[in-house]
Amino acid sequence: MGEHAITVVEPAKPPAESRTPTPVQVNASVLIAAILCAAFNLRPAAVALGAELGAVRVSLHLSGPAASFMTTLPLLCFALVGLASPWVARRFGLHRTLLASLFIMTAGQAARALTDSGLVFVLASVGALGGVAAANVLLPTLVKHHFPHRLGLLNAAYGVSLTIGVAAAGVVTAPVAALFTVDQGWRFGLGIWGLTAGLAVIPWLIVHRAIAKDADSSIKGGGRQGPAAGVRQLLRTRLGWIMAVFLGLQSIHAYAIFGWLPSVFVSAGLSAFDAGLLLGLTTIVGIPLAFLFPALAARRRRPVGLMIVTGSGMIAGYLGLLLVPETLPWLWAVLLSLSTVNFPVITTLIALRCRTTHGVSILSGFAQGAGYLLAAPGPFMVGVLHDVSGGWEAPLIFLILLVLPMTVMAVIATAPRTIEDELDRCLQCEGKLETGKDAGFGDGRIFARRSSRRRQLDEPRTTWASHNQLFCQIAGEKRAPTSRDESSSDDSH
Repeated sequence: MGEHAITVVEPAKPPAESRTPTPVQVNASVLIAAILCAAFNLRPAAVALGAELGAVRVSLHLSGPAASFMTTLPLLCFALVGLASPWVARRFGLHRTLLASLFIMTAGQAARALTDSGLVFVLASVGALGGVAAANVLLPTLVKHHFPHRLGLLNAAYGVSLTIGVAAAGVVTAPVAALFTVDQGWRFGLGIWGLTAGLAVIPWLIVHRAIAKDADSSIKGGGRQGPAAGVRQLLRTRLGWIMAVFLGLQSIHAYAIFGWLPSVFVSAGLSAFDAGLLLGLTTIVGIPLAFLFPALAARRRRPVGLMIVTGSGMIAGYLGLLLVPETLPWLWAVLLSLSTVNFPVITTLIALRCRTTHGVSILSGFAQGAGYLLAAPGPFMVGVLHDVSGGWEAPLIFLILLVLPMTVMAVIATAPRTIEDELDRCLQCEGKLETGKDAGFGDGRIFARRSSRRRQLDEPRTTWASHNQLFCQIAGEKRAPTSRDESSSDDSH
């Protein structure tokens, strides 16, 4: 693999300058290593904090509300920064923005490990988690940008690296902290992940130097991207909301399991040590699944069966905890590991539902921004239900009920459609896109210029004609029916 290289072509300058594109060679091994190193660091900043929050609270004299805020901070940062990341990448460039996010992630984790101030600790955590949130959105975009024909394999490797990072943070943080005094141990337990984030910067410096300033043509500047789309347009797309709800419900399950699963087992009579081992089992089993499931999702046109298997396994795991938690607890832990593989599956589906790199960027940003906002109250609600009911029956029933809409959204997300087509319709309603001209979103493709591959998707998309007209009515726009609308109406009859 080390002999291969990826060619990034600079966008052509305006014809008046009469310049030819200059190819820039990026070593494929270095680029893959950079992606995997960054993916490894996407969760330790949040997971390690949960393991040492008690010690941090005592050492820095954090108040109860401040400590509670720290438990919700990761999801809030993922949501707010995730929404802004596509705009920043479009403005400053994909690779440059990702490199900056890694620098911020490293600096934030180093600062919170060194500070003696509670306020500085909170602000440094915001910076670290903000860097993580930006990388969360941009890494799937990079995979689409550089490996458009290897999405399944690269997203699977990305998912494995991310899951290994989760497992490492859960297993390593507490033992490292235990090597030192109680007052200082948490600094080393958190600081070690600042070191790994700093190491991830090194391959990205190599990649950044190898790529010309204008090489981010799919995100910034050059190329024909058509009208720019933002959150307002994505709010009116069906696919954007499907991905956001899918990701949000998945995140509720993942964070609830990581936060509360040991407590459920302890309440069932297991020791704290055994409960911790079972949580570790859930994480470790998720590593091979994080490689297998995205690869399968990319190989099949509609991986509906995969989504049903995931949902059914999670329901079985929750029912086992609800009815017989002390019987075969390892089986329930293994079944619940299916909740940890949905995130790499979602990133794979996002890449498959976009024709362009910019489409991946904005869809990923919106899905993660809106999805994490939806998920933010979830783990808190699990704790509230436990406190109010005095047991784990009500929280587990709540989580079981949430599996059903998550599975429905997952199945709908497998339908063959692209975000560029839905954005074209929205921009058309706003009068920013003229049909029949080379002004389409993303790569300039339009309704009248489809390849034979695109025509295979015409049948499910013809049903959108009525929705298109409804959107125009809501927006208060008056638009004459286009030839596409008329042909769609004829097909429907």
